[in-house]
Parts: sequence; structure tokens; C-alpha cells
Amino acid sequence: MKKPIGQLFLLMLMAACMPPQTDREVSYSNSEVFDHNWAMDALWEDGQAEVAHYQAEREIYGKTRNFDYAFITVKEEFNEAFNVKTDDYSRSDLFSVMKVNKFARIETDNYPYHYHTSLFYKREQPERLYKMTHTGQEWCGNTFKQFTLNPTGYTYDFNSYFDGSGDGETSLSGTDMLWEDQLSYLLRTLQFEDGLAFQKPVVESQINTKVRSPKVYEAQFSVTDKDSLWQVTVTLEEGKVNTYTFDKTYPNLMHSQENWDGQKLKLKEVSRYQYWR
Repeated sequence: MKKPIGQLFLLMLMAACMPPQTDREVSYSNSEVFDHNWAMDALWEDGQAEVAHYQAEREIYGKTRNFDYAFITVKEEFNEAFNVKTDDYSRSDLFSVMKVNKFARIETDNYPYHYHTSLFYKREQPERLYKMTHTGQEWCGNTFKQFTLNPTGYTYDFNSYFDGSGDGETSLSGTDMLWEDQLSYLLRTLQFEDGLAFQKPVVESQINTKVRSPKVYEAQFSVTDKDSLWQVTVTLEEGKVNTYTFDKTYPNLMHSQENWDGQKLKLKEVSRYQYWR
């Protein structure tokens, strides 16, 4: 049984995640920034997964750690009853999603970190995160977080080894925000144009072992033509800037990512195959 989260944590979360809803909904519904047909291409019907490996670095315990970061993108069929990939394709409650798995093993002097993040989107709604789960493991313990879309926002349930957030559930209000962890996929679906600029609320990254009230930034996005690549700059707030580059040809693979906190990714290789076999 879920234990109630502390009242202070809940109040902080609600305060951080309840901006003026009406204005954002109007702006969001009229947005032509993203291509809602991007994931409808026949490429994703070939029964294969796109597996991209990035040479990555991230600072842990005051040192830069180098590691492989695998991004797996594939189409799946979900069923509504269990809200997971179906085993029965004759069901009447199926719908298609795009799944992005991100996996990293990071060695440190003390012990390794393992991060596995799964993000799901309905194929025609790349900007709206449908579901996200994240697990972090290291020698101190395990952390699990799950965010699930509902009509008014996201259900947030968690389990961690930290005192005060061992097992609980809360919520985030609003369905119009983007998530920092989805940008490596979402920005591939942009209607790229040199000089394109827009603003969106963005929930801070959840790829960590912490359970805390997620911060929501009023992020500024800008697109620049860099000859062979598109560059997208995301200013979360002053002093916090992430930069991404993407292929100009479909499926607009991400080539690099540099985060404000020092994390960097550079594409090493990509292939399509059935990794589950």
C-alpha cells in the first residue's frame, strides 16, 4: 500500500506546477512547432528498433565519468487495460506508442550507477509525454519513479531508499508541459526552420536517484541552421542552457547533446535490429 507523501512536499509540488492553465492550453493547441505525423512514417513499421549509442560524459563525485549511453526507439502496441505493451494483438483496446529507452552504466571509484529510463508517446502526440518510468541503482539502494498521464496532469508514484520518500504517490497539475528527458526525441519532430523560436514549460530531468518536487522551467527554444545539422538551444533559465544537434534528413537523428550541468553526448553509431532477440 502506498504511504502518503509528506504534506510539505505535496504543497511545494502543487505550487511549482500550477501556472496559469488557460493561456498555455490556447498557445499549445494552436502550436505548429512539432510535426504530429513524424512517427507515422513507414520506417517505424519494419519491426526493427533504432539503437543509437552515444559517447557520454557526466560528472559524479567531482570527476568526469565517461560511459556508453544507449537510446532505443521503437514502435509498440499498448493495451488500455494494463497500460503496457500488449502480448495479445487480438484485443480491442490497443493503441500505438513510440517507446524511447535510455540505458547507462556509469563507473565511479566507489561503485557503478545504472540508469534506465523508459518514455512513451502516442504516435500522433510527440510533445505530450504519455508515460515515463525511471530506475536508478547503485550500492546504496534502488530508486523508482513513474509519471502517468491523466486528464488533469500526471500521477507521480515513487519508491526510494531515502528517508522521507521511501514509498509514496502525488501528482503534477497540467498536461501541457514538456519534459527535459523527452527533448532528445521530441526535438527530432520539430518543423525545423532557421530562426524558429518559441517558449514552453519544461519539467526538469528525472534521470537521477532523487525523489523531490520537480521544478518546471519557462524554457526558451531557438533553432539555428548549422550547415549540415540543425542546432536547437534550450534555455531553461539564466545559466542553464542545453544544446542539441540533429540530422537535417529524416528521421532527424540526434548527433549531440550538451547540458548545462556538464553532461555531454556524441553519437558513436546507430543501427536497426530486433534487440530483444
